[in-house]
Amino acid sequence: MQSPGDRYDVVVVGVGGMGSATTAHLAERGLDVLGLERYDIPHTMGSSHGITRIIRRAYYEHPSYIPLIERAYDLWDELAAETDRQIIRRTGSIDAGPEDTLVFEGSLRSCEKHDIPHEVLTSEEVTERFPGYRLPEGYKALYQPDGGFVVPEQSIIGHVETAQAAGADVRARERVHDWEPTPSGGVRVETDRGTYDASALVLAAGAWNYKFTDALDGLAIPERQVLGWFQPERPSTFEPDTFPVWNLQVPEGRFYGLPIYDVPGFKIGKYHHRDERVDPDSYETDPDRDDERLLREVVANYFPEADGPTMRLATCMFTNSPDEHFILDTLPDHPQVAVGAGFSGHGFKFASVIGEILADLAVDGETDQPIDMFRLERFDDESG
Repeated sequence: MQSPGDRYDVVVVGVGGMGSATTAHLAERGLDVLGLERYDIPHTMGSSHGITRIIRRAYYEHPSYIPLIERAYDLWDELAAETDRQIIRRTGSIDAGPEDTLVFEGSLRSCEKHDIPHEVLTSEEVTERFPGYRLPEGYKALYQPDGGFVVPEQSIIGHVETAQAAGADVRARERVHDWEPTPSGGVRVETDRGTYDASALVLAAGAWNYKFTDALDGLAIPERQVLGWFQPERPSTFEPDTFPVWNLQVPEGRFYGLPIYDVPGFKIGKYHHRDERVDPDSYETDPDRDDERLLREVVANYFPEADGPTMRLATCMFTNSPDEHFILDTLPDHPQVAVGAGFSGHGFKFASVIGEILADLAVDGETDQPIDMFRLERFDDESG
């Protein structure tokens, strides 16, 4: 292990979902890498926890995500094989709502454009095949058999172990205070334990990223999010083999959920839960009855057999960009600094490929992956 004052090829700030993957990709290229995490590895203070995280090939947010999700699937499978860990589980996925709404129509469009295997089901057909669902009459659902979930804690551990095996220096409980460019074109990173020099820097600090660069001011905004786990009458109806992950657009909002896995209870969340912008260093982390009530109402309406006792409530954070698309780029004034930010509540499934992209940007300043729509300059165009 190197000591403060030693020089690295790359320093990675944040060793959560994106940072752990980046550290692994860099280390496997033979680079001297330092990964710095202010909390534990893994931890529950940011955006990279929650026991299960949805992954889906059907992508209503924008068809341009499809090449990235295809690469992400390959990399998750590789990580699972290399580490012998349960990283990814295929359950199938349901994207449902009225026929003319974003969740259904956008998912259908992405499957048709990219020739992704899928089925269109009526609400009655969904319930017949997957009895845990009770979607309103007239709703349409897109079923895609490769959807499922990534196990975030296991994926972070797997990436960190891979990085360490390749020679990376990964340190938890070390808080980064600041960084600055150096005359040589590199960076100097100051922490609560020392100072490190490197040729390049990757900012993968999630909800804290905006505190490290003015370039993200107003572009990577933390938001409080709450998840709930509720115990079904018949848990077997909501297990991974019988219950696909889902996205649902209903009058109450846009919701998502997953089967029972590893802890008791069917899992549910609402996108932009209560629209609470927060400072990640100071916000209410303890869920309250209003948080629970908001989630339970949707369970009762659309998954009534899961409307049992509360098993668990947990907070996390979204970090939202203005258009809810990712930010993947180098900083305009400091090309030796790569940043991954603004994942807007739908980024974790891409962590494996985001790590590859951020490693490319840190080393080469560019990547072969299609990231034009994620560049910082798009916000300059809007303001102009």
